[in-house]
Amino acid sequence: MKYAIRLVLSLAMLWGLAAPVLAAGEEVIGAGATFPYPLYSKMFDVYSKEHGIKVNYQAIGSGGGIRQLVNKTVDFGGSDAVMTDEDTAAAGAPILHIPTCAGAVVVTYNLPGNLDIKFTPDVIADMFLGKIRRWDDPRIAHQNPGLSLSGDITVVHRSDGSGTTNIFSDYLSKVSTAWKEKVGTGTALNWPVGLGAKGNPGVAGLVTQTPGSVGYVELIYALQNKMPYGTVQNKKGKFVKPTLAATSMAANINLPQDMKVSLTDTTAAEGYPISGFTWILLYKEQKYENRSADKAKRLVELVWWMTHEGQKYAEPMQYAPLSKAAVERAERLIKSVTYAGSTVMK
Repeated sequence: MKYAIRLVLSLAMLWGLAAPVLAAGEEVIGAGATFPYPLYSKMFDVYSKEHGIKVNYQAIGSGGGIRQLVNKTVDFGGSDAVMTDEDTAAAGAPILHIPTCAGAVVVTYNLPGNLDIKFTPDVIADMFLGKIRRWDDPRIAHQNPGLSLSGDITVVHRSDGSGTTNIFSDYLSKVSTAWKEKVGTGTALNWPVGLGAKGNPGVAGLVTQTPGSVGYVELIYALQNKMPYGTVQNKKGKFVKPTLAATSMAANINLPQDMKVSLTDTTAAEGYPISGFTWILLYKEQKYENRSADKAKRLVELVWWMTHEGQKYAEPMQYAPLSKAAVERAERLIKSVTYAGSTVMK
């Protein structure tokens, strides 16, 4: 029997069929944001093939990822939102926010023709507040002369806890006092109007199926579904189309060491105003719930790879890779991870 097994493995290696063999427990488990899911799927597939470590990531939304991390049912969470003080208190120990890329949240719509609609901040806020109910509203027409727009507006929003919602609502709270007072910022909101759908894919699907609708999704989902999306006026008064360059420009601000930073309503002249980082969340001290030192090492090595070698996959998938300054801060955070008080990365 042993000879037969050795023979099969030898032949497989000769034929180029052998893949890294996973030992029991050589799996990293994560859950959270749908925002970076297309990129993470690519990264984790490559990492598994190159390092023999399977990464099981469930795209359940940032809120769900934070809950599962706090409950210690996953090795890491994925979030487009910084954890609240309440979540941090529930975790009972310091949580690191390690950025992996930046992305743009776009205003997408279902109207005849491939239209590029210009939106001012007040118009976006009032559409999602239900104050602007038709596409031929004078304020929309004023910024889009020559476009023949008509019909009722149907708002589509996320129904689950979502970092994409956090980025979008954070932006609206900065540009609209009415939004800030009535709705506010968060991963889950009491929406004034509209239809709810789960995940970026759900919102994209519902907008695609609903004539006259408007919604918000991460840029990659609009591109994948061939959905139009608008140009948005930024803080400097310039109408900016969401591109990788404009998303990267939004991050041209002073970055804090802990990387808990908002990029929305950026002061950068060329920056797209509805941009944000997405983070991997993990416990700074990894010795908990009977976790092994090897498991902590696998997690740290994965996150280091994502913020270094894995960055080459961001741009082809319409995500903005980390800037040099962001990578440097990510390195410091990763190097601060400990196991029983000792640094994991030597």
